[in-house]
Amino acid sequence: MTMEDRETFSLIGSDKVEGTNAYDAKGEKVGYIERVMIDKISGKVSYAVLSFGGLLGIGDDHYPLPWQTLKYDTNLGGYVVTGISQDQLRGAPKYADESSWNWSDPATTRSVNAYYGVPVA
Repeated sequence: MTMEDRETFSLIGSDKVEGTNAYDAKGEKVGYIERVMIDKISGKVSYAVLSFGGLLGIGDDHYPLPWQTLKYDTNLGGYVVTGISQDQLRGAPKYADESSWNWSDPATTRSVNAYYGVPVA
């Protein structure tokens, strides 16, 4: 698959989003996008899971972010987490491993959206 098949002016393949660096408003790297969570019915990306906090990918925590909190910055070549500092991000809802997070629980997703001040779609 060529680069053109995975990215256009307004579209990007999920495999290109995963692994992309994420930055705070100051342009400092805070982690990377581990995965995106796509709503099965609408087909829209609902969350990006940001991985950070460990050393060389070991011991990272995983922070679900509502997709609306991210903006792509062409100068940085990555996503900027808008309106939240690294300290605030450290206090955000997170999980250490997949087995400790329940995406099916509406209270879980509401708590993530509430933390970031984003309405649940």
